[in-house]
Amino acid sequence: MTFCLTTTIIKPEKNIAIKCAIILLHGYGGDGKDISMLTLNWKRFLPNAVFLCPNGHEKCEINPVGYQWFDLTRDDPEYILAQSKKAEIKLKQFIEEVKNEYDLKNSQICLSGFSQGCMMSINLGLTSSKNYNCIVGFSGKIINQEDLIKRKISSTKMLLLHGDKDEVVPPTFLLEAKDFLIRNDIEIVTKIIKNCGHHIPVEASSAALDYIKNNFQI
Repeated sequence: MTFCLTTTIIKPEKNIAIKCAIILLHGYGGDGKDISMLTLNWKRFLPNAVFLCPNGHEKCEINPVGYQWFDLTRDDPEYILAQSKKAEIKLKQFIEEVKNEYDLKNSQICLSGFSQGCMMSINLGLTSSKNYNCIVGFSGKIINQEDLIKRKISSTKMLLLHGDKDEVVPPTFLLEAKDFLIRNDIEIVTKIIKNCGHHIPVEASSAALDYIKNNFQI
């Protein structure tokens, strides 16, 4: 199977059936191999999961050896929103390919991402025709609340984690997202990580793993 996005894939041990998928979306200027580092610990506790870490559909304007889900070289909210919607189309195609390849339903898929990848996961999880199992987002935000509320048709539950020292995506965005999600009847759990900047520390990775295990009842 060739997916529409170049993808780092970590499969279960040989002869172990795939029962769920974790799709991990990298941040701005990163790639699938970067975020696949999370699986080094997670895969031991999620033995029936396949982990899929796609590269963004565009080369990053700032870091040409990395990728982006949407361009950030223009400080224009409307432009950024339009670009993120292009990424949504590509990611929805990718997810359908994953579902077909591994015979999975939305309820068997966790969407997770860091920074830009978190932002994309939130949008995907709330604009799909059916809920995903869950969303786990690190250091992200809602790209555009007014647009999202117009397009929201599902209510995938989620865990959002954020460092209190994040200067790239300030933690106030976590509070804004939490308020939005509560007001729109979406089950939300949040966690602020102390003395943490714009990265995924062990504490956040462990909390995310526990959340995913609980939702997949593992």
